[in-house]
Amino acid sequence: MVGMRRSVVTVVVAAVIAPLALSGCGDKQKSAAAATPAPSVSVSAGASGAPAPESADVPISLSVTPTAGKTNVPTSAEVGFQVSGGKVTSVTLTDSKGKAVAGRLREDGSSWVPGQTLKTKERYAASVVATSDSGLTKTVRTTFTTMGAPARKTGTGLYLFNDQTYGVAMPVVAEFNPGIKKADRAAVQKRMFVQTDPPQPGVWSWTSSGTQAYYRAPEYWQPGTKLTVRIAVGGLPTGGGRYGNQDRSAVAKIGRKFEMNVDNATKKMTVVQDGKVVKTMPVSLGRPSKPSVSGTMVIMDKQAETVFDTTDTAGSAGYKVNIQYAQRLTWSGQFVHSAPWSVGAQGHRNVSHGCVNVSPSNAVWLFNKSLIGDPVVVKNTGTKLAYGDGWTPWNVTWDEFVKGSALPVPTSLK
Repeated sequence: MVGMRRSVVTVVVAAVIAPLALSGCGDKQKSAAAATPAPSVSVSAGASGAPAPESADVPISLSVTPTAGKTNVPTSAEVGFQVSGGKVTSVTLTDSKGKAVAGRLREDGSSWVPGQTLKTKERYAASVVATSDSGLTKTVRTTFTTMGAPARKTGTGLYLFNDQTYGVAMPVVAEFNPGIKKADRAAVQKRMFVQTDPPQPGVWSWTSSGTQAYYRAPEYWQPGTKLTVRIAVGGLPTGGGRYGNQDRSAVAKIGRKFEMNVDNATKKMTVVQDGKVVKTMPVSLGRPSKPSVSGTMVIMDKQAETVFDTTDTAGSAGYKVNIQYAQRLTWSGQFVHSAPWSVGAQGHRNVSHGCVNVSPSNAVWLFNKSLIGDPVVVKNTGTKLAYGDGWTPWNVTWDEFVKGSALPVPTSLK
């Protein structure tokens, strides 16, 4: 992943994120991801096709939504149903030209979700077939018309690129601008889908502002995991008269397990790959007036060359300096980077503005080995990492993390 910009979101899933403007250590850069649309992930169509012949005497009760003739339907509409005496076995949705829309049933069988945002001001026809255990069928058809383009939208983002490989601590990060209020988060979360292969349990958890939601498992992802993500909020009511600006989707892979552990007590970084120590190196952390934070962080961005510029926030007390091999850890401006000027201090005393300083040769080695999503754990600095300052879902316990879900969490995951 080449950089990304945290500016106001129009943003991502299958999402491409523009290069992130880098600032110097300690710079209070706020997040507001920007990304450009990318191709949507193809979603399996589920059961669909022509309905089976209806039996003359079928003991099945089936009702379908949207109700027949309904207008101004959001373009996020699902085909919902209530059924007794059988289960839904087929759903077909077509537009006014007779073109079929792909989609799939929810896992709980409560509705059928189109694989893409529907068109505005379009008439759709849905046919739902339910089948009893004895093979009898019942078909219900409905038509509805979607609303026009909304005047107010919520920007959406997803920090994943298609076909890229990430570290084992890479959370699925969805972003919303403006943030989603608590009352509206459950409806939005219901449209945020993550599949893992091999299967691993996971939960969404919101930051307090509602501008981001993280998805993670109880432990780091298994190396080699395939992540398939769809933030299906295009046209979805998100509160305050706003609607999601578009769907975002991506398919990505998790690579090997590579961890960087930094201890202020020893002024050393220990690098562990697949459970084995592969390198140790001296570091210099933040000076007392600009302390480094302790916590579990994730590499968010990598820049072989960049400029740290704090003059916009610190004025005459700020600085502007060329930096090589910078790897971002927080939005507030902490990085791992090459610091030839502090080599003499590395391993002995802290002289940085909050960043993890390493020698040029060690910086190159790390840069060539690391991936976006690799964990960096810093300890013993005396200053805690703030939740949301970077991709921080691993910096809280699992019990704390699941409390941020807007939907009930299965007992098996608590």
